[in-house]
Amino acid sequence: MPEGSTEFGTQPLDAVMVRLGLTNHDLVAASAEQLTHKVVAKGRKGRKLTLNAQNKILSALRSACPGETFRIEELFNY
Repeated sequence: MPEGSTEFGTQPLDAVMVRLGLTNHDLVAASAEQLTHKVVAKGRKGRKLTLNAQNKILSALRSACPGETFRIEELFNY
């Protein structure tokens, strides 16, 4: 990977969402913040997101699945 690259390959977030049967739209709908489909898609595909964007996804995932516990480290590997 070139130095300074912002592409990290498919993230663990994608596997978590597949396991739970969630779509990008499910997270956007569950979010109380301004989370877009584009940000969720970028996060799943491995485009490096800001910590703020990662926290929005984490918060939406927790809202969508209240019985589950998640941490940022489990969703992103960069």
